[in-house]
Amino acid sequence: SSAVPGHEGRLVFGDLKEKACVFMQGRFHLYEGYSLCKVTFPVRIFKLLGVETIIVTNASGGLCKDFKPGDIMIIKDHINLPGFAGQHPLCGPNEERFGIRFPCMSDAYNKDLRKLALDISAQLGYSDFVREGVYCMVSGPNFETIAEARMLHILGSDSVGMSTIPEVTVAKHCGLHVFGLSLITNKVSLDYSKEEKVNHEEVLAVCKMRAEMLQNLVNTLIAKCDRVDGINSN
Repeated sequence: SSAVPGHEGRLVFGDLKEKACVFMQGRFHLYEGYSLCKVTFPVRIFKLLGVETIIVTNASGGLCKDFKPGDIMIIKDHINLPGFAGQHPLCGPNEERFGIRFPCMSDAYNKDLRKLALDISAQLGYSDFVREGVYCMVSGPNFETIAEARMLHILGSDSVGMSTIPEVTVAKHCGLHVFGLSLITNKVSLDYSKEEKVNHEEVLAVCKMRAEMLQNLVNTLIAKCDRVDGINSN
């Protein structure tokens, strides 16, 4: 179970827009003391259940100067900082029944699903606050220092959070189609002269404010995702 506020720690099964779905209402995190094997275990369960497309969502801090709290970022790529340091969910013996030893990650986030999401955003009138960008994962559980945030920005990160990439990596290893959304809940401070301080309550408040629009976007995407080549109703 997850002990983080906003993460209920439940699996929810049902039909959405006439498509069979399973939802993780909350997730496990590396910073809670779980191994990355456990963090990503549900993804392999989904694969064995017959799931072919996974939608990942998270809350993250905005590094891009053009991003504002409440913006929704479609993830086009990521930077796996814990992975660079050996905290990687695919370390150890390879599970051949799921995937190959060295999976390619250059196309981790399905391009056609990203395009469909942008089209849906325009139809829903959300274009003013829907962006595309690069998400970076740090292990947490502290928010970043100004020096760390500046480094991540220089590296090409548009937002930063403490989750998601391990699940995406294992999903890609399993051959799943992946689509990712990151809700920008706060601006990450890059300026020593400012007194801004982020807190988890602020993150939860922005999540609540954008919840309905995120639901509309995801619901419509699920309803229309079978229009994308190679993607079925699971």
